[in-house]
Amino acid sequence: MELLLRPWKTDDAPALQICADDTEVARNLRDVFPHPYTLQDAQNYIAFCRKREHAAHQLCYAIAADGALAGSIALTMGADVYRKSAELGYWLAKSYWGKGLMTRAVAQICKEGFAAFDLVRIYAEPFSRNIASRRVLEKNGFVLEGVLRKSVCKEGRILDSCVYALIQE
Repeated sequence: MELLLRPWKTDDAPALQICADDTEVARNLRDVFPHPYTLQDAQNYIAFCRKREHAAHQLCYAIAADGALAGSIALTMGADVYRKSAELGYWLAKSYWGKGLMTRAVAQICKEGFAAFDLVRIYAEPFSRNIASRRVLEKNGFVLEGVLRKSVCKEGRILDSCVYALIQE
């Protein structure tokens, strides 16, 4: 399957709304990711990514698989004392799960992030129950730095989250 990370286009909004409006996708993401996911949510997200990208605060890409929209991936630069770090966030439409796409997308954006920005560290904070996401990180050389016990509240449940990091040597 061909993978392409590309900038968001305004006409991606209908496909984004369809991909993102899935309970199983939303259950492993922060509450800022709306559910249900409306066309307006998609338009707002694309506008946000396009604005931040031009300000050099993040890399925010649409993930395309064989030309079709499959998900989203972003690196958001830290500020102040965290200016040498970036947070990695990503999700994939359920129909693309288990195909190795996200492992490849993470490798690509991390390589680009280290080359483009003065970074020492890229980190991600998946929920501990999200084994597939944790495996994506581990396959890309991220190291589990710790489990934050009872650190998040999702869908009325208190959950553990993990901190994974990739250090540029």
